[in-house]
Amino acid sequence: MRPALGFVGVAFACRGFYSFFGEGDGPTLPLAMSSLFLELLIIFVLLLANGVFSMAEIAIVSARKNRLRQLADHGDPAALRALQLAESPNTFLATVQIGITLVGVLAAAFGGAALGDKLAVPLAQIAWLAPYADQLALGLVVVVLTYFTLVIGELVPKRIGLGHPEGVARALAGPMYFLSRLGSPLVSLLGTSTDALLALCRIKPEPEVKVTEEDVRLLVREGMRVGVFHAQEPAMIESVMAFDRLPVHDLMTPRAKIIWINAHDSHETIWHRIVVSAHTTFPVYEDRRDNVIGTVTVKAIYANLAAGVPVNVRDLITPALVVPASQPVSSLLEKFKATGKHVALVSDEFGAIAGLVTLHDIMEAIVGELPSPEDRLKPKAVRRDDGSWLVDGLIAAEDFVQAVTDFPLPPAAQRDYQTLAGFIVKHLGHVPAEGETFQLHGYTVEIIDMDGLRVDKVLLLPLRNPPTPGPA
Repeated sequence: MRPALGFVGVAFACRGFYSFFGEGDGPTLPLAMSSLFLELLIIFVLLLANGVFSMAEIAIVSARKNRLRQLADHGDPAALRALQLAESPNTFLATVQIGITLVGVLAAAFGGAALGDKLAVPLAQIAWLAPYADQLALGLVVVVLTYFTLVIGELVPKRIGLGHPEGVARALAGPMYFLSRLGSPLVSLLGTSTDALLALCRIKPEPEVKVTEEDVRLLVREGMRVGVFHAQEPAMIESVMAFDRLPVHDLMTPRAKIIWINAHDSHETIWHRIVVSAHTTFPVYEDRRDNVIGTVTVKAIYANLAAGVPVNVRDLITPALVVPASQPVSSLLEKFKATGKHVALVSDEFGAIAGLVTLHDIMEAIVGELPSPEDRLKPKAVRRDDGSWLVDGLIAAEDFVQAVTDFPLPPAAQRDYQTLAGFIVKHLGHVPAEGETFQLHGYTVEIIDMDGLRVDKVLLLPLRNPPTPGPA
């Protein structure tokens, strides 16, 4: 479009300098046809040159710099040259504009002056067009050249450049760089003038835009729409990006669910606890549970048993990895990779053990819950035939709300507990006793089993005529 706009002016300027059929004896018909073919060929070559400049401009501007940088790091000189041009827009754009302007002027000169004169001769043979033959010929040449300039010199090359930006940029980076060096004085002048005018207008170039998480999300959604990603992959990528904001506290197994081993217990007691737990790693304490002296694995104990060696837990423990509850999961993952451990104890702000987190927990944070066979066989909330619910006291508050939808708990931001048992203790204000009941949300809540000081099993029995809730 840009060179086409200059055709009219240049054509009129060159009109007086070119005349193929002048007064007197003119060239013969074969010579005229040969000259016409040559002029058309020159115009076509100029249009192709305009297309090359346009294609190079759109390709280098739209090429992904990360992709070019990756290719350059692998030793691709063309990608390196294209990256240099993309990072120097003043030099590159000035070179492209000089080339496009020069090509446009030459094409207009050939088309407007030479072809216009030739086309005016047959038009002058028509009596009612003779007075306007020159103007009609020039206008027709401008329209035809503008059309071919738009198609051959702009639209088609730009479509090619947009469709294959990195490939086109690598292919044309060398010629563009050579032209920028060839016309470096003029390129430098145009670049300096552009910078000066921008400074005069107080327009500062924006810094290079960095890739944000939202950009990644949009790309993932687009990839899912076109079939590049499977349905589960966007959620996994979202989970990975949230690692730097996700604290270990949100993944850990609460202290009450940890299977502990006392260093003073007998081998029979320890082995029975290990067998019934279905876990693989256990924290070992001495005297009190906050005095953790290490961890022991089933593999280590079984190896001694298989070898016929008496099992002494103190000889098998390894130092425990302890991390703060507020530590991001991404940092914990790096610690797992650095230490080779797959289990860490979580400490609270007072130095007490608040829970335990494993590599399995991190994997679940990425791919979703991976229930074990034991979890599948032991549902945490079971609805019975009479409409009542038998619920495990250690069911997570979020899981309980999803299972028993008509028994709401406070919003997650207002909870200072993680399980249904924690909610019951907070609601009652004391540790309940077996058989204790209270009414809430249209249910009679009965504590049917206690495990020491911990609520183990809870029965939710619907009320026949639930009381009407009063104002909050």
